[in-house]
Amino acid sequence: MKVGVLALQGAFREHIEVLDALGVYTERVRRPEQLDAIDALVMPGGESTAISKLMVMADMVGPLGDRLAAGLPVLATCAGLILLAREVLDGRDDQVRFGALDVTVRRNGYGTQRESHEAPLTVTGLDSPFPGVFIRAPRIETLGNAVSVLAEHGGDPVLVRQDAIVGATFHPELAHDVRIHQQFLGTVGS
Repeated sequence: MKVGVLALQGAFREHIEVLDALGVYTERVRRPEQLDAIDALVMPGGESTAISKLMVMADMVGPLGDRLAAGLPVLATCAGLILLAREVLDGRDDQVRFGALDVTVRRNGYGTQRESHEAPLTVTGLDSPFPGVFIRAPRIETLGNAVSVLAEHGGDPVLVRQDAIVGATFHPELAHDVRIHQQFLGTVGS
């Protein structure tokens, strides 16, 4: 299995470190043709408008949209979740929205950098709490019927799944805990 990590901006290095620790072959995805050679994709956290602009500049929007429509498994964290959302509140009008995940999100929904925090999360399928790292995290405000909630924080969904897409409002790559990535990899191909 080859997992691509969108490596335009944000926490892509940290995701690669987690995947390397799990023995997964990874590729830094920076060009559209690289999308054809991967079995799954990680879309990292970072700054969603910057990632959006860089995707446009790299001509990746159409090719990634095609792969998403074909069922490409994706783990999208923080900004990655924003890019996959059906609707983005407080976003820019020119920001890329793939609409592959039937959620409405609010950018920086938990507040500014000062409100960034960590919280233990009870995650479906894990036997002990997962350390959720929330950094200017988006807040999921609405869910479509096909979206399953895998974890909540303060009554809000923070880890969701729809078909082959898993979206996290937090940063599992910063938690020093590989279980979210392991869980995602276990669903690739199933």
